[in-house]
Amino acid sequence: MTKQFVAINYISCEPSYRTRFEELFASRAHAIDTMPGFINMHVLRPATDGDSYLIVSYWETEHAFKDWTKSEAFRIGHQRGFADIAKAKAEGKQPPVSSDFKTYEIISE
Repeated sequence: MTKQFVAINYISCEPSYRTRFEELFASRAHAIDTMPGFINMHVLRPATDGDSYLIVSYWETEHAFKDWTKSEAFRIGHQRGFADIAKAKAEGKQPPVSSDFKTYEIISE
């Protein structure tokens, strides 16, 4: 088996933002799809209220993933969500969404 690199983004949403968050993914720019080293992605909705959404992306290498996070395509792919966060901060509110990346290597299937 070829080693693959996996990035999981744990997304916490305010309850009032969940519909907007899902709409953003339903109408996403697909900017990640053409990145070198990108394999696939899954967006997982939590089954229990209060749990995080999981964005699981599969990459050929860690380097390919890091290149994505530094790319113009990354900025384009996230610009609407970043705008929502900036708007909330400008209004003196807590951001409606936050994320925490964790990365892994697949060692077994």
